[in-house]
Amino acid sequence: MVISDHIRGILDTLPDKPGCYLMKNSAGVVIYVGKAVNLKNRVRSYFHESTLGDFKTHQLVKHIEHIEWVVVGSELEALILEMNLIKKYRPIYNIRLKDDKRYPYIKVHWADPFPTVSVTRLMVKDGSRYFGPYTSVWAVHQTLDVLRRIFPYLTCDRVITGKDSRACLYYDIKLCTAPCIGAIDQVNYRQVIEDLCQFLDGRTQPIVSRLQQEMEAAAEDLRFEKAAALRDRIQAIEKVVEKQKVVSADQMDSDVVAMARADGEACVQIFFIRSGKLIGREYFILEGTEDAADGEIISQFIKQFYNEAASVPPEVLLPREIDEANIIKQWLQSRRNEQKVELHVPGHGKDQELVEMATENAVETLRALRAQWQMDTNRQADALAELQKALNLKNPPNRIECYDISNIQGTASVGSMVVFEQGVPHKQHYRRFNIKTVTGPDDFASMEEVLRRRFRRWQAAREEIQLGKKVDQAFALLPDLVIVDGGKGQLGRAMEVLKMYGLEDLVPVTGLAKQNEELFLPGRSSPVVLPRSSQGLYMVQRIRDEAHRFAITSHRNRRDKIGLASRLDSIPGIGPARRKALLKQFGSLEGIRNAEMEALQAVPGITEQIAAALKSELD
Repeated sequence: MVISDHIRGILDTLPDKPGCYLMKNSAGVVIYVGKAVNLKNRVRSYFHESTLGDFKTHQLVKHIEHIEWVVVGSELEALILEMNLIKKYRPIYNIRLKDDKRYPYIKVHWADPFPTVSVTRLMVKDGSRYFGPYTSVWAVHQTLDVLRRIFPYLTCDRVITGKDSRACLYYDIKLCTAPCIGAIDQVNYRQVIEDLCQFLDGRTQPIVSRLQQEMEAAAEDLRFEKAAALRDRIQAIEKVVEKQKVVSADQMDSDVVAMARADGEACVQIFFIRSGKLIGREYFILEGTEDAADGEIISQFIKQFYNEAASVPPEVLLPREIDEANIIKQWLQSRRNEQKVELHVPGHGKDQELVEMATENAVETLRALRAQWQMDTNRQADALAELQKALNLKNPPNRIECYDISNIQGTASVGSMVVFEQGVPHKQHYRRFNIKTVTGPDDFASMEEVLRRRFRRWQAAREEIQLGKKVDQAFALLPDLVIVDGGKGQLGRAMEVLKMYGLEDLVPVTGLAKQNEELFLPGRSSPVVLPRSSQGLYMVQRIRDEAHRFAITSHRNRRDKIGLASRLDSIPGIGPARRKALLKQFGSLEGIRNAEMEALQAVPGITEQIAAALKSELD
């Protein structure tokens, strides 16, 4: 294989040190991230003739145009950096968890005097307790519904003094313990939340034992209503626990990992066993697994899952040995506050049965998912075929772009461009446009500006490609169909822009009227009305709703920024440069407001007088 002088120069200068390397293609996109104990030896190995016999490596090397590296102090640091880089860049040749978005967690706001419980997708070190990650938000909310009946927790945002005149309806229906009126004090309320946390951790027996003692004591003191409430809580806990399968008599805490593969897809199933009981399970789909060995897939899953997990058990049961076992154990122990963690591949007995059970579940899950994916693919193909026929297109519209405008009385106007490919959102190609040339609430002129800028970027991208420059792929591709939200009027503006760039015969366009979901086409007086039950109509509605959502979100963000800028600009001594420096340092208006005088004065350009003005104005 011919190696370019550029790559050969990089290979000759690689250091003999541990670190991570990032391989990029001609567009500057990171396509692979790896780690190495010795960067020089590891990166060079990709270009050896013996290695290029591997199909995946051969395909990777063909697309490498540049290599960057980062030197670190140890193999453990390299492993941690590798995980973070894979999460950041999601390179196509790496094995990675399929879901783009963050997984949901149950968050217990333990740092608050009267903790509440919520669902979040982000773990931060704020004194809260987290449980997860889970794969389904719906399942998380179902879990919280059950928990709230057993451990009634606060859901309101009122300040708890214990002196409110009356409680809300949730107290009457036994979904809140009403600390607001003093029906429960802080110590006992926090005990309820502690029990909830223990329950989520699978530690139910200590809770039941203590509640039984409290129930008996309440009965002896003739507090029968209290005793009855405790009895009901015990029964509710036991009802849930009955469904948890006992898998070990030795009260083990472990996670069981197993995997199934089929036609390039890999599904990993993980069982959570606490105190010898199976308290939950989740499955995860991994991408980039086509030519990877089973052990490599398991290794990558463990690193990516436990990098996100709220807790690490003392034992993880695996279906096979993995190459990086020692360094992964070292990393897991650091995640577990240096407590011991074992990676164990059972060969017989109950542990092996658990791995086999998890494997069977992974196989069934993957089979069901593949059937669902096939059904969805067929449905999307049907929808695209319907649109092709209804709009008289030459080919199915595999790339559809939809545009919408959002503003309030013409202020903070934003245009959105959303992209669907093969009937599914391609969010990496979503783009927003802050309206620059239009004053007042003129959606037609705003749409014209957005489309003009979009196709001007396409024109520029063509020229940049010819010069070998990196381009934004969202603008470099022409759509198979453009949908503008707004019916005939917006359709006319869209056609004017397409003619301006000579695209009127290359890019089909339709205007969608909101009221009756009618599609207007150039040169036709009557609209196309898709059948109410058609997949094509459902797809158009989904695309339009996504464009609307993205436009509104962008508009709100811009409006908030304008409001923030106005607030800061009204303070003497604060101009654009100092405003930018403050926001870079503190992140938000709230962060600036809470900053100490010394911290404010540490920002370049902020004198003691300006800092005092900031504190005075914002407080």
